[in-house]
Amino acid sequence: MSESSDSDIEDVAALALIGVADFMLQSVEKPKCRRRKTREWISRRQEGKGILTMLNSELLSEDHASYINYLRMTNMSFEKLLRSVESAIGKEDTVMCESISARNRLEITLRFLATGESYRSLMYSTRVHESTISRFIPEVCKAIYNKLKKKYLKMPTTEREWEKIAEQYYTKWDFPNCVGALDGRHIKFKAPHSSGSYYYNYKGTNSIILLGLVDAEYKFLYVNVGVNGRISDGGVYRESYLSQAIRENSINFPPAKALPGRSLKVPYVIVADDAFPLSERILKPYSSRNLNYECRIFNYRLSRARRMVESAFGILANRFRVLLNSINLSVDKVEVITLCSVVLHNFLITENPINELHGTIIHNTANVDHINDQQGGNRSSNLARNIRSEFKDFFNTVGARDWQHDQVTNNNM
Repeated sequence: MSESSDSDIEDVAALALIGVADFMLQSVEKPKCRRRKTREWISRRQEGKGILTMLNSELLSEDHASYINYLRMTNMSFEKLLRSVESAIGKEDTVMCESISARNRLEITLRFLATGESYRSLMYSTRVHESTISRFIPEVCKAIYNKLKKKYLKMPTTEREWEKIAEQYYTKWDFPNCVGALDGRHIKFKAPHSSGSYYYNYKGTNSIILLGLVDAEYKFLYVNVGVNGRISDGGVYRESYLSQAIRENSINFPPAKALPGRSLKVPYVIVADDAFPLSERILKPYSSRNLNYECRIFNYRLSRARRMVESAFGILANRFRVLLNSINLSVDKVEVITLCSVVLHNFLITENPINELHGTIIHNTANVDHINDQQGGNRSSNLARNIRSEFKDFFNTVGARDWQHDQVTNNNM
């Protein structure tokens, strides 16, 4: 080979090396996000032109009530929540991409919970791609639940804590020795085809069950989320931690106490509807067949106290309307969304105890359906029946109220 040919090859190799080096230099100088080509209108999110960003700013300065309706909380509550979860949901900018701020992540998540909007719909109002939204909303919901649950979703651990709840039930609802109201609701979602009929409930939809114990201030003391909708109401409760703890007497309930003006000591109880089994700790109504006047009075007083859990479910679903939709996500994400909604519900009631709660009982919460309208099992001990009888006698004697007679007779209860 000639010397000129060798020189030509060396020149070509040198030029190739220069080209590679120049390409690498340009790549470093002009970093790009490793993602599909971004639409121009989405990229303008970084300029603060998203509807959510602009609207939040305007509502905060011009219309406080609408701001609360938009994010389901006051700005003070929002800022407190942000401080609690910011470290868990914030992401740092990288050489490749500018991250979405913790504030924006929380705002978008709260708007999703408030409306149940699809991720695609949120994309247009936030200028954040739906694939990005789908990744961080479950993460934010999980962070909210994990950060708040120890303070805002905590079952009492001392006798005095249970006594305070009982005092509130007696003061507000004229029901002594009551430490909570128990009920359950279906949370509908679009189950995968591979699940078959596993989540298929008696109403013909796919669901998981939210079982909740509620105090006299609409707050959840305990929840169980995730049992498939096929399981009966009694089965959900029977397999729950709450049922196990009551059976094993590991909940620190106060000792039995006589009802006001009575001498027989009875245990502190939980009020429930006919779908739950009667026991020494669970009070349920008498069967509706051929009831005498005294039993009807008892049923009315029981239903009156039990309204707390019905109201709590109504407030929860009215505030976080994602629970009214058939959620198009996997079951594990539906569970996280439900738990997040519950703990936020408690957080907001704690932050704003005198709120828009009165008059917000939702009687038609389409998706948050009652567990089961069928009667529960009839097997109960003589002791459980005697306890219920003592409450019945109390409500018809020293515990009677002037208004109960009219309610029972006028409403044909």
